[in-house]
Amino acid sequence: MNPPAAAPAPPLRSIAEVERETQLPRATLRIWERRYGFPAPSRDDRGERTYPADQVEQLRLMRSLVDQGHRPARLLAAGPAEIRMLAQAAKPSQAPRSAAHAHLLRMLREHDAGAVRAELESRIGAIGLAHFVGVEMPQMNVQVGQAWSDGELEVHEEHLYSDCVYQVVRGAIAQLQKKVRPEAPQVLLTTFPQEHHGLGILMAHAMFALQRCPTVSLGVRLPVAQIVAGARAYRADLVGLSFTPTVNPSHVLRGLEELRGALPPAVRIWAGGNNPALSRREIAGVRFVRDVLAIPHLLAEDFTLPPMD
Repeated sequence: MNPPAAAPAPPLRSIAEVERETQLPRATLRIWERRYGFPAPSRDDRGERTYPADQVEQLRLMRSLVDQGHRPARLLAAGPAEIRMLAQAAKPSQAPRSAAHAHLLRMLREHDAGAVRAELESRIGAIGLAHFVGVEMPQMNVQVGQAWSDGELEVHEEHLYSDCVYQVVRGAIAQLQKKVRPEAPQVLLTTFPQEHHGLGILMAHAMFALQRCPTVSLGVRLPVAQIVAGARAYRADLVGLSFTPTVNPSHVLRGLEELRGALPPAVRIWAGGNNPALSRREIAGVRFVRDVLAIPHLLAEDFTLPPMD
């Protein structure tokens, strides 16, 4: 009797796939490879880097730990087993999953985009757009991200969630921006090149739309020089940026200092998100916004724009 055939090895990932799955920029992957000898990719027939599944998993755990302050050199010196133990110990305690969030995850696993969009639209109709982007959406982001981290969701299912959120919230924004207040500041929203995530500026966009501010979102990963050019082109009174913990805090602070020096003093800069840099130190001429629900009151402070009910 022939022995059973060995199970096929998981497919190797390209550097673009590793970047998507781990949220580590490919520049970081190359720096770690050169500096620490990890990851240790092989090369395909075209000479492109390819990564085995075990290295991708370790990179994913390392990214989470580095976000919490661990140094990559020390993690790699400790070894894969210690990295797994640290990641498990560092995992934040999760609030009990609500029935609504469990239902959302189930729809994502069933790949029912129409049902996901209908559920999100229903929630906005029930609780209002401000509460949705300020309270409900951050909770959903955490639940979806944790489900992906725990292996309950595939990467493409997490991306389905993001796409549905974008469609629904942008639809609501489009209705609001049909009428703007002429006295409201012109707002420009974007992120720095190191920031791949756009849900933060989407939430801010919704809040500015609720205050009837004319707002232009230029998406993610815009170089500082192009942000300056965009602010000039759109005659922005306010430039807003969002930062997740995936961006190196030193990049956040240096970028904000460079942007502040390049923009006219009259143009306000607001920086939001949960990157550690935003609680590390203040930057003259940059307002750190820790809660999108505060945007109406901050507009009143910086532009004497009365909040709308």
